[in-house]
Amino acid sequence: MIFIHQIEAEETFSVRQPVLRPGKPIESCHFEGDNLGTTAHFGLYKNDKIIGVVSVFKVQNPNFIRKEQYQIRGMAVLEKYQRKGLGVQLVKKAEHYVKEKKGELIWFNARESAVPFYEKLNYKTKGSPFEISEIGTHFVMLKCI
Repeated sequence: MIFIHQIEAEETFSVRQPVLRPGKPIESCHFEGDNLGTTAHFGLYKNDKIIGVVSVFKVQNPNFIRKEQYQIRGMAVLEKYQRKGLGVQLVKKAEHYVKEKKGELIWFNARESAVPFYEKLNYKTKGSPFEISEIGTHFVMLKCI
Protein backbone atom coordinates (compact mmCIF):
# COMPACT_ATOMS: atom_id res chain seq x y z
CA MET A 1 0.00 0.00 0.00
CA ILE A 2 1.29 3.48 -0.96
CA PHE A 3 0.49 6.53 1.16
CA ILE A 4 1.89 10.02 1.79
CA HIS A 5 1.88 11.89 5.06
CA GLN A 6 3.62 14.83 6.69
CA ILE A 7 6.92 14.00 8.42
CA GLU A 8 9.77 15.72 10.27
CA ALA A 9 12.81 17.08 8.42
CA GLU A 10 15.16 14.40 9.76
CA GLU A 11 12.91 11.67 8.35
CA THR A 12 13.69 12.90 4.83
CA PHE A 13 17.40 12.19 5.17
CA SER A 14 17.14 8.44 4.51
CA VAL A 15 15.92 9.26 0.99
CA ARG A 16 17.67 12.59 0.38
CA GLN A 17 21.10 11.10 1.12
CA PRO A 18 21.23 8.19 -1.37
CA VAL A 19 19.35 10.04 -4.13
CA LEU A 20 20.48 13.67 -3.83
CA ARG A 21 23.74 13.45 -1.86
CA PRO A 22 25.29 10.04 -2.65
CA GLY A 23 28.68 9.59 -1.07
CA LYS A 24 28.26 12.74 1.00
CA PRO A 25 27.79 12.86 4.77
CA ILE A 26 24.26 12.72 6.18
CA GLU A 27 24.75 16.29 7.46
CA SER A 28 24.68 17.47 3.84
CA CYS A 29 21.01 16.45 3.75
CA HIS A 30 19.99 19.21 6.15
CA PHE A 31 18.76 22.26 4.23
CA GLU A 32 18.58 25.78 5.59
CA GLY A 33 14.97 26.34 6.66
CA ASP A 34 14.19 22.64 7.18
CA ASN A 35 12.99 23.25 10.73
CA LEU A 36 11.03 26.45 10.23
CA GLY A 37 7.34 26.40 11.08
CA THR A 38 6.54 27.48 7.52
CA THR A 39 8.28 24.43 6.03
CA ALA A 40 6.49 21.13 5.45
CA HIS A 41 7.96 17.72 4.64
CA PHE A 42 6.11 14.79 3.13
CA GLY A 43 7.10 11.15 3.01
CA LEU A 44 5.81 8.60 0.53
CA TYR A 45 5.58 5.15 2.07
CA LYS A 46 5.21 1.68 0.65
CA ASN A 47 4.32 -0.93 3.24
CA ASP A 48 5.52 1.35 6.07
CA LYS A 49 8.91 1.98 4.41
CA ILE A 50 9.74 5.54 3.35
CA ILE A 51 10.68 5.51 -0.33
CA GLY A 52 10.13 9.12 -1.42
CA VAL A 53 10.21 12.63 0.02
CA VAL A 54 9.48 16.23 -0.86
CA SER A 55 9.86 19.41 1.16
CA VAL A 56 7.97 22.67 0.69
CA PHE A 57 9.50 25.94 1.91
CA LYS A 58 7.76 29.32 2.07
CA VAL A 59 10.50 31.26 0.27
CA GLN A 60 10.34 34.38 -1.87
CA ASN A 61 12.32 34.37 -5.09
CA PRO A 62 12.96 38.05 -5.95
CA ASN A 63 12.74 37.21 -9.66
CA PHE A 64 8.99 36.57 -9.36
CA ILE A 65 6.29 39.12 -8.55
CA ARG A 66 3.77 36.78 -6.93
CA LYS A 67 3.47 37.45 -3.21
CA GLU A 68 2.74 33.94 -1.89
CA GLN A 69 5.62 31.80 -3.14
CA TYR A 70 6.70 28.32 -2.13
CA GLN A 71 9.83 26.44 -3.08
CA ILE A 72 10.03 22.67 -3.53
CA ARG A 73 13.32 21.18 -2.32
CA GLY A 74 14.66 17.73 -1.63
CA MET A 75 12.31 15.99 -4.06
CA ALA A 76 13.55 12.38 -4.23
CA VAL A 77 12.39 8.81 -4.76
CA LEU A 78 14.67 5.86 -4.01
CA GLU A 79 16.19 4.57 -7.25
CA LYS A 80 14.44 1.20 -7.32
CA TYR A 81 11.04 2.95 -7.12
CA GLN A 82 11.70 5.63 -9.75
CA ARG A 83 9.73 5.82 -13.02
CA LYS A 84 6.61 4.34 -11.44
CA GLY A 85 4.60 7.56 -11.04
CA LEU A 86 5.52 8.01 -7.38
CA GLY A 87 7.33 11.31 -7.96
CA VAL A 88 4.18 12.65 -9.60
CA GLN A 89 2.24 11.78 -6.44
CA LEU A 90 4.76 13.70 -4.32
CA VAL A 91 4.61 16.79 -6.54
CA LYS A 92 0.79 16.68 -6.51
CA LYS A 93 0.89 16.46 -2.69
CA ALA A 94 3.18 19.52 -2.57
CA GLU A 95 0.86 21.40 -4.93
CA HIS A 96 -2.17 20.51 -2.81
CA TYR A 97 -0.37 21.75 0.31
CA VAL A 98 0.53 25.06 -1.40
CA LYS A 99 -3.07 25.53 -2.56
CA GLU A 100 -4.28 24.96 1.02
CA LYS A 101 -1.86 27.67 2.17
CA LYS A 102 -3.22 30.05 -0.50
CA GLY A 103 0.07 29.97 -2.38
CA GLU A 104 0.25 31.55 -5.81
CA LEU A 105 3.50 30.16 -7.19
CA ILE A 106 5.71 27.11 -6.79
CA TRP A 107 9.32 27.37 -7.88
CA PHE A 108 12.47 25.27 -7.50
CA ASN A 109 15.92 24.54 -8.84
CA ALA A 110 15.64 21.39 -10.95
CA ARG A 111 18.54 19.20 -11.95
CA GLU A 112 18.96 19.15 -15.70
CA SER A 113 18.01 15.47 -15.82
CA ALA A 114 14.71 16.19 -14.00
CA VAL A 115 13.50 19.00 -16.29
CA PRO A 116 11.46 16.69 -18.60
CA PHE A 117 9.72 15.16 -15.55
CA TYR A 118 8.61 18.57 -14.31
CA GLU A 119 7.66 19.80 -17.79
CA LYS A 120 5.14 16.94 -17.98
CA LEU A 121 3.56 18.44 -14.84
CA ASN A 122 3.28 21.87 -16.53
CA TYR A 123 6.29 23.51 -14.90
CA LYS A 124 8.24 25.96 -17.06
CA THR A 125 11.93 26.82 -17.05
CA LYS A 126 12.90 30.43 -16.35
CA GLY A 127 16.25 31.91 -17.30
CA SER A 128 19.53 30.24 -18.14
CA PRO A 129 20.99 27.03 -16.70
CA PHE A 130 23.34 27.42 -13.76
CA GLU A 131 25.74 25.20 -11.84
CA ILE A 132 25.45 24.11 -8.23
CA SER A 133 28.88 23.08 -6.99
CA GLU A 134 29.39 19.31 -6.72
CA ILE A 135 25.81 18.65 -7.88
CA GLY A 136 25.58 19.84 -11.47
CA THR A 137 23.54 21.88 -13.94
CA HIS A 138 20.19 23.20 -12.74
CA PHE A 139 17.29 25.24 -14.09
CA VAL A 140 14.84 27.42 -12.19
CA MET A 141 11.34 26.06 -12.82
CA LEU A 142 7.97 27.46 -11.82
CA LYS A 143 4.23 27.04 -11.98
CA CYS A 144 1.44 29.40 -10.99
CA ILE A 145 -1.10 27.67 -8.78
